Amino acid sequence: MIIFISGGEIIVVMLVALLLFGSKSIPDVARTLGKGMREFKKATSEIRQELENSTGDLRKDIDEVRNTVQNETRKITRDIEDVSEKVRKKTTAMTSEVDKELHSATATEPATEQKVTTPEG
Repeated sequence: MIIFISGGEIIVVMLVALLLFGSKSIPDVARTLGKGMREFKKATSEIRQELENSTGDLRKDIDEVRNTVQNETRKITRDIEDVSEKVRKKTTAMTSEVDKELHSATATEPATEQKVTTPEG
């Protein structure tokens, strides 16, 4: 949450600090606050660095698993495509053989004459 402080409020805070601490101790208080903020930033930076270092190993492991899965998926896809192509070729060959047999069977059958009978004769 961001706190918005206007110029008048800053002046009031400075006056209260001057009254509480006196003019001689305000530089010491500011110095102490500066040191505290510096230490806080340093600690935050160290924590961030430690988290990045510890998650670096985890990221490497995840990347390894991802690459392995992708490679295996590619292999399986190639195998499926190879099998599909073989099935397609066999199906085409079988269809051609069946068509040839049907064509040769219809060509060798003798033409039968159909006798049409009429009621007249």
